[in-house]
Amino acid sequence: MNQQLGNHFVKLIFRLKQSLSRGHRELIIAASIAAFILVLHSIGLLQALELAALDQFFRLRPDEPPEERITIVVIDETYLDKVGSWPIPDIKIAQLLQKLNVHKPRAIGLDIYRNFPVETGNQELRNAYKSIPNLIGIELLTNDKNKNLSVSPPPGLNQDQVGFNNVVFDLDGKVRRSLLYWYVDDQVHESFALKLALLYLKSKGITPTKAKSNPEYLQLGKAVFTRFEANDGAYVGADDKGYQILTNFPKPKYQSSSGEFYPFPQISITDVLADQVKENLIKDRIILIGSTAPSVQDFVFIPYSSSLMGTAKTVPGIQLQAYFISELISAALQGRPLLKVWPDLVEYLWIFIWSYLGAVTTLRIGHAIISLLSILVSCFVLTLSAYLAFLYGWWIPLIPSVFSFGSSAIWMISHIAHIQQEGKRSKEFLYHVINTIPDPIFVKNQQHQWIVLNEAYCQFIGYPNRLLIEKSDYDFFPKHEADVFRRQDELVFQTKQPQEHEEEFTNAAGQTHQIATKRSLHKDAAGNSFLVGVIRDITQRKLKEEHLKRTAAELFRSNNELKLKEDHLRYLADHDPLTGLSNRKFFAEQLYESLHWAEYNNFLVGLLFIDLDGFKQINDTLGHEMGDRLLMTIAGRLSNSLRASDRVSRLGGDEFTVILRGIPNVQIAAKIAEKILSSINKPIVLDGNRIRVSASIGISVYPYNSQDSETLIKQADAAMYRAKRLGKNRYKFA
Repeated sequence: MNQQLGNHFVKLIFRLKQSLSRGHRELIIAASIAAFILVLHSIGLLQALELAALDQFFRLRPDEPPEERITIVVIDETYLDKVGSWPIPDIKIAQLLQKLNVHKPRAIGLDIYRNFPVETGNQELRNAYKSIPNLIGIELLTNDKNKNLSVSPPPGLNQDQVGFNNVVFDLDGKVRRSLLYWYVDDQVHESFALKLALLYLKSKGITPTKAKSNPEYLQLGKAVFTRFEANDGAYVGADDKGYQILTNFPKPKYQSSSGEFYPFPQISITDVLADQVKENLIKDRIILIGSTAPSVQDFVFIPYSSSLMGTAKTVPGIQLQAYFISELISAALQGRPLLKVWPDLVEYLWIFIWSYLGAVTTLRIGHAIISLLSILVSCFVLTLSAYLAFLYGWWIPLIPSVFSFGSSAIWMISHIAHIQQEGKRSKEFLYHVINTIPDPIFVKNQQHQWIVLNEAYCQFIGYPNRLLIEKSDYDFFPKHEADVFRRQDELVFQTKQPQEHEEEFTNAAGQTHQIATKRSLHKDAAGNSFLVGVIRDITQRKLKEEHLKRTAAELFRSNNELKLKEDHLRYLADHDPLTGLSNRKFFAEQLYESLHWAEYNNFLVGLLFIDLDGFKQINDTLGHEMGDRLLMTIAGRLSNSLRASDRVSRLGGDEFTVILRGIPNVQIAAKIAEKILSSINKPIVLDGNRIRVSASIGISVYPYNSQDSETLIKQADAAMYRAKRLGKNRYKFA
């Protein structure tokens, strides 16, 4: 059934791949594989493998310095044989506690259930409890699975001296999480390990507070303990009740006096009772008392229990508590990394990225053997990255990433093999088809290499087929020609549209041809893209076109010269040759056009007739050349005194006219006339002669004086003569 579903899934993805362009193929494969892996992850099928990989990271991590803050007092099988009973009599426990307390330990943890008296010495034990305020005992709290299973705390200890000893097991029976708090009937209980760690940290001035980043999280010194959630890391629907954290088990290495290696310093209960223990192993330390005897069966599996070969080894429960306590203290004091996970969205993106890399890398390599080697190298890099992240306290998804990368790569390898097979068939078919066509034809792959050429092309270029196959334009053509071919090929690959372009082509004999190449894109059943080019030799046609172009250019040049001459003649006909101003003919045209515009837009038009006063005397005295220069100067001053829309003309001699377009009232005409008089009155220096002239101005206004251009001219002329009679150097309205 599962195999059938898998086959249907593969067929579905293959159809999707075929429906997409080659540019999106890697993306759809990566997304499909990543989605499939995430489905497996979400239903928990990858949980066991991911947890096993995490265990191996723990085993491979470097050894850490010996733990100098914790010592374990072990109750071994030899001592139990000597005592002859379990639990140990109360009197023995009382003696043990008194002897330890003499050396002033920072805290004592009694990891033995003492919820009822055992033989003689119960009162002595109670007295020992009272005399040692830094003693912590254990209790077992009820939980959802074992509601009727609980163990009361030792009688004689108050609630502040008791911590629960409940342990969270994963589905494979291992302990990878630790409980800090547990809630029973809305009452908060602290764990055995947390109680002891807080006693030790209290002397360092560290007390539990709410984390600033999240008030629901516990902060101790430098560490914020992120609360475990049901789907963190590889877990799927795990039990997250209470306040749990992912345990980043330390890896201290301690060598005893006998030469044996332990995670934590160990001393036997026998040596303590016989006063044969060095004081430095007890003073200012956390002392844990618990059983390591196989007959007691207080053993658990942790990540360090795993091994690649052989049977997993258990660790005593008292040693598990030592791991918990060591992690809490190291995190609070030294900021030792706690085990953290990424948000779900980041994990999904990470898995997709590796899936995409698997598809892209394999596609780019395109060779099966090299691709397989790249898969191995990439998986090693991925594993190494996950391991380095683990050393810094991050648990990132390894197994889903490896699976998604490997699956995408393997899928792409099979796809490449399919493409290559189809490509081979396509090339054979194309060769038989195009070899019957007389025009030169070439076929290129996406690497711009020739893969199929007909005989006409080989003859045209002048090289045999065997030299050209799997070569590119740069191997046989000048660089400037090859650059053009490459750009045109790339344009077809990018747009997927046929293109026709004219190019230069130099054959093996050094002859340069003008060619027209039509390029188009074709695909086979596997999605392989081929560029097919058909060439036509247009050398003779281009020569004829070039001759026609030269003839047309000569005609254009002759026509342009005629036009320039015509424009010059037209300019001379409309302008005064001396001043460059409009002449009498052009003035009449401008006045007619201005009146027509003013009528349509409901504006006034002012007409100024200007005649220089005393110009004839200057002309007779200084000569005509000096008079002409004076007229040119006056023409410039008139132009500078007007608006851009106004028109100034010279009618002849010393007579000028000004057309004031679009004036709102007659006062504007008066102001402009005053400005002109002031400008003309300024002295003019010509060849050392200081000359002053004035002007008489007559003004007529459309439509007040007339709506006819000839009448306006006569009225302005008459007003000008009236200004002369009244003393010159003034203006008068008609």
